[in-house]
Amino acid sequence: MSDLLSIGASGVRAYQTALSTVGENIANTGVAGYVRRTTELREVAVTGGSARSVEGNGVIVGGVVRQGDVYRSQAVRQSSADLGRTETSATWLGEIESAMTGNKLGDRITDFFTAGRSLAADPTSVPSRAVLLEKAQGAATAFRQTGQALARATEELNASAERSVSTLNSLGTALAQVNDGLGRAQPGSSQAAQLADQRDQLLDQMSAITDVSTQFDALGRVQVKLGDTSGPVFVAGTEAGRVSFNRNEDGAVSFAVQRSGEPDVLTPGGGALAGVVEGAARLVAATKRLDEIATSFVTQVNAVQQNGADLDGVKGEKLFEPGDPPTAMTLATTDPRKLAAAALGSPAGSRDASNLAALETARNSGGWEAGITAVVTDNAAALEQKKLVADAQGAIRDNAVAARDSASGVDLDVEAVELMRFQQAYQASSRVIQAARDIFQTIIEIR
Repeated sequence: MSDLLSIGASGVRAYQTALSTVGENIANTGVAGYVRRTTELREVAVTGGSARSVEGNGVIVGGVVRQGDVYRSQAVRQSSADLGRTETSATWLGEIESAMTGNKLGDRITDFFTAGRSLAADPTSVPSRAVLLEKAQGAATAFRQTGQALARATEELNASAERSVSTLNSLGTALAQVNDGLGRAQPGSSQAAQLADQRDQLLDQMSAITDVSTQFDALGRVQVKLGDTSGPVFVAGTEAGRVSFNRNEDGAVSFAVQRSGEPDVLTPGGGALAGVVEGAARLVAATKRLDEIATSFVTQVNAVQQNGADLDGVKGEKLFEPGDPPTAMTLATTDPRKLAAAALGSPAGSRDASNLAALETARNSGGWEAGITAVVTDNAAALEQKKLVADAQGAIRDNAVAARDSASGVDLDVEAVELMRFQQAYQASSRVIQAARDIFQTIIEIR
């Protein structure tokens, strides 16, 4: 009789746990990061001297099992890292495009030379000289503002990298705490399943910042390397390292991980950090090219100006004051009469415009407008390519998420079937207990 009661009681306890698991699944439908659980049920094992198998001794809960798929989860993290790299790189290409086109530098340079051509038609016209001086000021301002825009983009990139590194360090600390919790939690418990959900969410967030490689132990604790399988260890057990961001005098970006002892170099192959590396390189190249154009422009225009005679027949003085950086140029004169339109040796008030012809020659040989256009065009082509790649990688990531969720997500239809099944099993176990009680009462009454 006691066996019948214990069988029924074991069923009630086991199916109550199973019902709780189903209820938890239903309650968390659509919750990001939640992985469906199932209850593992086992037959009660018989202990004793007999080695033969005896069936019909009840049921016990073997544990709560997460329906996660390690390989599909890894595919999501890898695709997230790829997408994060491309999107971040595209962001900084967009910043470069805005900086190079926002102040219409190419147009301002063209306006300057167009005004020079107009002055050549009447070199003694003070109003025309004033227009040329105004356009020179416009070109200098456009150079300066474009250089400042690139400098701001560089500062924003540095700040963005620092924020990403700070977030990554916070995630590493949180993951180490989750590892500690997994080491303390009872394997197969709801607590262990919940901690595993948190672990996977942290890994997903990390993969958007940099590519990660993982290794799990029997308790579900994870060791994380950054970069690739040969990269530095970031999280091991309950210990998390610290990622640092550095930038040298040449503008090159580097990252390092320090967990114990000397820092190890981190070479991100994916995620926002890899996009920062690409963006920094693009910004350095654009800034360097713009500085070269500015230096050449100031040097050659000043050389032409100083090789001619102004309206008073005096040797011309430099038109632009070089800056540091080169784009920080300023106008060296505000007097229209000092513009050297004529050749050296021309008398005051000369209508000679040969030095303006030399200015046009310098324009053609300098190729400053073409240089600006080339920077903008090359950057625009790279940006468009990144956008196309991002679209493809976004689709890959969406497919990876869908594949993962198909294996680990909650399906209400499935849960409804499970709910009915375990309800019926629970009711059947209750009836076994009731039947045992009735039989026991009958026996007592017989006696």
